[in-house]
Amino acid sequence: MELKSPSYKRIFDLSVLILAHVILFPLWLALWIIIPLLIFLEDGFPIFYGQKRAGMGRKEFPVYKFRTMIKGADKIGPSWTIEDDPRLTKVGKILRKTALDELPSLLSIFRGDMSFVGPRALAIDEQKLLENKIPDFAKRLSVRPGLTGLAQVYNPEDDPILKIKYDLEYIEKMSLWLDIKLMFLSVWNTITGRWDKRKGKESMKGR
Repeated sequence: MELKSPSYKRIFDLSVLILAHVILFPLWLALWIIIPLLIFLEDGFPIFYGQKRAGMGRKEFPVYKFRTMIKGADKIGPSWTIEDDPRLTKVGKILRKTALDELPSLLSIFRGDMSFVGPRALAIDEQKLLENKIPDFAKRLSVRPGLTGLAQVYNPEDDPILKIKYDLEYIEKMSLWLDIKLMFLSVWNTITGRWDKRKGKESMKGR
């Protein structure tokens, strides 16, 4: 598996990260205060959820998100979320629809484990499972995973077959302008609450 890391990626990621926090500082401050407070008021601690994910070249790294499920959710269901998942809290449903649960993942971008745009970083067991079921699924690990990407934007149902199709297409066409386009579309999805439909995972049952 040949690893691909275009030179513009790291500069672009850090520039967007810094400029967004400087220009929109009051908004970021409000989100970092209000979201943890709402999670705590509904379901107490913990506020954050951490999980090991598969990164570029199979490097495992920790990803942190705002907790959207009830405590101990992994023990009573799959590690991934399905549509109308009963384990989601009320606040969690809103966070998933707007992708605001992903805010703590910005730390992974700052560290260089992730990029703003790329294939979605999957849990280790989910990545291995889908590699065993779908040809070429491992090829998506040739680039840094992203907070958003072609598959995230155009495959909101999270169908694994479409996921690898879009991920490989992104790897082939990867460019600064494509990244900018996908980021604008992602912001629009957040504003309109169009994320996280999650029907696709159910299609893998029995395969």
